[in-house]
Amino acid sequence: MTATKTETMKLSSQTLDILKNFSSINSNILIKPGNKITTISPVKNVVAETTVSETFPTEFGVWDLNKLLGTISLFDDAEFSFDEKSMAISGKNASVEYYYCEPRLLTTLDKEIKMPDGVVDFELTQKQFQELQKAASVLQLPDLCLRSNGERMELVVLDKQTASSNNYSIDMGELAHGDHDFTFYFKVENLKLFPGDYSVIVSDSVVSEFTHKSLDLKYWIALEAD
Repeated sequence: MTATKTETMKLSSQTLDILKNFSSINSNILIKPGNKITTISPVKNVVAETTVSETFPTEFGVWDLNKLLGTISLFDDAEFSFDEKSMAISGKNASVEYYYCEPRLLTTLDKEIKMPDGVVDFELTQKQFQELQKAASVLQLPDLCLRSNGERMELVVLDKQTASSNNYSIDMGELAHGDHDFTFYFKVENLKLFPGDYSVIVSDSVVSEFTHKSLDLKYWIALEAD
């Protein structure tokens, strides 16, 4: 017996943009019924989660998210309907039958993220993040360091394996809590954030949480062990 397709729905440009961002974290994704979308990187050191305005009626797996987004771009105003094994993507006088991937072949999050208590928190603006990204690219630096001398905090892009590394730093102001020294490292390549301003919490359990200040969107990003 063939399943009946659901009523058609559309995806907002914001949802499509977030999916594009998620594709930079992992090329495959499992979308579950409801309005929450989660992705996790292949080596499981980056997790992202968002709540979107649309409600998906069924679970479906996508092996190549960029290919799906490219397919959607073939239509000016795509509509979607979901069957048991495929979705129909349609526009004016044209349509595509897009088949799902088996969930067992995908990298998925198998438990809820519980952020440990933070030891440092700060606000990161889009402008600051873009400056750091640009500096890391121009200077070819792989690491982002969050550090404090006990009074002020700074973000620095550098190469932590090289003592004489070039570096680019941004002053993040006085410490909000306490007067302790600290140094935390991220890999620049793991910081694939959707544009916007973020509230950031860093724990001493090698994990950080980036919360978008305008959207229901969060990233949990592993710190470097040292």
